[in-house]
Amino acid sequence: MPMQNQGMALLCLLVPILPLLGFILNGLGNRKLAKGLVSLIGCSTVLASFLISVYLFLDFTANGSRAYTVDFYNWISVGELQIGFSFLIDQLTLLMMLMVTGIGFFIHLYSAGYMSHDENFGKFFAFINLFMFSMLLLVMGANYVMMFVGWEGVGLCSYLLIGFWNKNTNYNNAAKKAFVMNRIGDLGFLLGIFLIFITFGSVSYPQVFAEAARFTGGVDTNVLIAITLLLFVGAMGKSAQLPLFTWLPDAMAGPTPVSALIHAATMVTAGIYMVLRSNALYVLAPTTLEIIAIVGVATALLAATIGLAQNDIKKVLAYSTVSQLGYMFLALGVMAFSSSLFHVLTHAFFKALLFLGAGSVIHAMSNEQDIRSMGGLRKFLPITFATFLIGTLAISGIPPFAGFFSKDELLAHVYEHNKVLWVLGLLTSFMTAFYMFRLLFLTFFGEFRGTAAQKSHLHESPASMTIPLIVLAVLSTIGGFLGIPAVFGAQHLLGDYLSPIYDYARVANGAALAPLHLDHATEYMLMAISVGVAVVAILIAYVMYVSKRTVPAAEGQRLAPLHNLIYNKYYIDELYDTLIVRPLMWLSAAFHRFVDVIVVDGIVNGFGKLTLLTGRSLRYAQSGAIGFYIMVMVFSIVLILFLNFFIG
Repeated sequence: MPMQNQGMALLCLLVPILPLLGFILNGLGNRKLAKGLVSLIGCSTVLASFLISVYLFLDFTANGSRAYTVDFYNWISVGELQIGFSFLIDQLTLLMMLMVTGIGFFIHLYSAGYMSHDENFGKFFAFINLFMFSMLLLVMGANYVMMFVGWEGVGLCSYLLIGFWNKNTNYNNAAKKAFVMNRIGDLGFLLGIFLIFITFGSVSYPQVFAEAARFTGGVDTNVLIAITLLLFVGAMGKSAQLPLFTWLPDAMAGPTPVSALIHAATMVTAGIYMVLRSNALYVLAPTTLEIIAIVGVATALLAATIGLAQNDIKKVLAYSTVSQLGYMFLALGVMAFSSSLFHVLTHAFFKALLFLGAGSVIHAMSNEQDIRSMGGLRKFLPITFATFLIGTLAISGIPPFAGFFSKDELLAHVYEHNKVLWVLGLLTSFMTAFYMFRLLFLTFFGEFRGTAAQKSHLHESPASMTIPLIVLAVLSTIGGFLGIPAVFGAQHLLGDYLSPIYDYARVANGAALAPLHLDHATEYMLMAISVGVAVVAILIAYVMYVSKRTVPAAEGQRLAPLHNLIYNKYYIDELYDTLIVRPLMWLSAAFHRFVDVIVVDGIVNGFGKLTLLTGRSLRYAQSGAIGFYIMVMVFSIVLILFLNFFIG
């Protein structure tokens, strides 16, 4: 992998550095800078990073699409451990850079309108600029340590942004919960990096993957399983998979642009990126891949069922995100790596659109988030409704919108691998279409169910908010054409472009990355079933919430046992509280009471008391009588001579 010239190296460095500069300027300026200047700095730095990423993408393609590293300096040098501050520029990196900076820019632009009345406007833009820097460091780094630094950076930004409105205790608790649960995953990721260095003698991607592909150094299969499982534990925390998923719905406490940027389009896909980057290791650990597939489909199914009964507009989208992330891991588990990234990209388009659309609704509803208090909003928010409808069609897998192509391709790979997993994935698809159209119908159709004060305030959002919605709606419509199925006789642009990143995996296990072997009739059948299931779900939702005008039960009303179980998210948080939090708190109190107070304090205080007692006793020897001092001196000399004679 050749290193590029200094000009290209500088451009690569500017991509993450520009958002960092925005963080510094807005952070130092905070309330001193005018809001217009703050938003200009925040948006322009990300826009510049996006334009540079586009240039790097075009230059990379024009020069034969050869991956290269950009080495800046030797960052860590301890014995055999040599870690450079360097970037790896290849197909996967460039796609992630385009997604992060492109979606990030539109969310920054949206934030300029959405957060315009917030007193900490400058601090907010500083935090999201810092997030952009961390996320770009994560995807551009050429080794696992660089990835880990970015990984921790986005975790910190997540904590800061979830608890941004820190005068609310519940929001602070949600931020702490996200931070702690991510630390659990991060410990697994860090242990995986340690084991990679012990096994391969390096943490640099090219060296590690080359060694793994050759299976040299007596590498044991169990070691590879351990490495890949530890890395996956990190992915479970960051990408909200069972059992480390409960932080993500609570993260909706942050401002809506944060939900769109961090918890829908970018940060939560870091785990998928990490597994994709490590594909050469995972193809050698089929046991881990099976575990990933099972965890993925279980997460997708569980989160989808919870989404059926939620009434908070952002909570529905949050559980939808968890479910879609489960889909992506399901694809990784069946080695449909390109399909997983395809769904990452399309999901970034339509889920960012849906979250920003939800923000537009909340903005119009005077911060109301309960869909039971909405209804009929399509008359008041026509642009928001039209774009939200496109996002809903896309996530439901209706052609020709983006979600149809990525979800259909993903499910086809799953069908070829395991029919049971395919059925579970299809069931998840059915529930996704149902709860998303339930959300759409309850929010935009029927009669308005809010207060008169809310109705008088209803209006379409400003252009700074609607323009990003329109752009994302266009991407959600045409984004799927990056991966047109082979059955239509078209070229799979995304799959062909990503092909070189699997070179090491092909050396290790070429058969694992073979294309689909389904005949055309089977592919058409799978498409028809997938679309048919979604259409049936939409029709059921229409009958229930438009024709029959059903409204979910009000808070406090008695629910059927199953409905109550789903509405309360299977009491998983309460279960964690009972099995983990309370025992740890009890153990902590017990250790404080017995170990700290009795043992530690007892020993320390005991020595103090002994010293005081000894001092009080010996002070009587200082009487001032010279005769007594001479007697003690003579006695001491005799004692010394005696001991020296008999012992020495």
